[in-house]
Amino acid sequence: MGQRLKGKVAIVTGSGRGIGRGMAMLMAAEGAAVVVNDLGGNVDGSGATSSAADEVVQEIRAAGGSAVANYDSVSDFETAGNIVRTAVKEFGRLDVLVNNAGILRDRMVFNLSEDDWDAVIAVHLTGTFNCTRHASALMREQHGGRIISMSSTSGLYGNSGQANYGAAKDGIAGFTRVVARDLGRYGVTANAIAPAAATRMTATVSDQTRQIRSERGTALPTGASLSIAKLDPDDVAPFAAYLASDAARDINGQTFLVMGGIVALLNQPAPARTITKIGRWTPEEIAALFPRTLGMDLVNPAPPQPPK
Repeated sequence: MGQRLKGKVAIVTGSGRGIGRGMAMLMAAEGAAVVVNDLGGNVDGSGATSSAADEVVQEIRAAGGSAVANYDSVSDFETAGNIVRTAVKEFGRLDVLVNNAGILRDRMVFNLSEDDWDAVIAVHLTGTFNCTRHASALMREQHGGRIISMSSTSGLYGNSGQANYGAAKDGIAGFTRVVARDLGRYGVTANAIAPAAATRMTATVSDQTRQIRSERGTALPTGASLSIAKLDPDDVAPFAAYLASDAARDINGQTFLVMGGIVALLNQPAPARTITKIGRWTPEEIAALFPRTLGMDLVNPAPPQPPK
């Protein structure tokens, strides 16, 4: 490996397993000192154990790298601050924050409980804010830093049964665009990755749900129709390491799809078609014009079905 991150200090949340582990391992191999943060909970957010983070730290150290473990939750503002303080206490600074921690509580929206909604939003969206808020104050003072957050095609395109997860992940993409504007003048960049890989989270998805999502769920760019089950979580790490490096100093406010050997820059939201008139439209005018203009080839991703 090279030394693209030599002398830098990185935090990777949720890095005891899966995609986060791969990013922590590669950043350490590239010379960064890494805070391996993981609560050690189950996929649904319940439980906790220190072993997940500890094992990754041991692997990094065995390979000659530098790392410490942290077990704090990103979902609480104060404990998220402890994650950032760990980096400063152990390594003296913070250069890279990767917001990766996440949980799943998939339900169709009509079965989704308030607790399922709150728990997923708290870890993904609020957790991304919490860590970013604490890290950004340091990065602003030192006039430099990299913030990399995990979005998802489940939010960017939509995925059946993931209203909570999708809302959080699309929120992270929007949050990233704003943070990029807030911090860019201080030499700090903020970008998002929408990763696709086989992890213990994707392993919880049933075959029936996979079929539904295949039929009316996530739409991926041309050439990206790969089986998630065959995608290695470590495939995401190289692009994250690149975004963390000095070479990516001018990449800011962007969202990228990363799956297998595919890396795609995703479009910023923009008007696809527009109709205009002088004055206010009437409902009758819209109804007459819409089918052959704005709606001429729109497809309902989940058309009505006969009652069973």
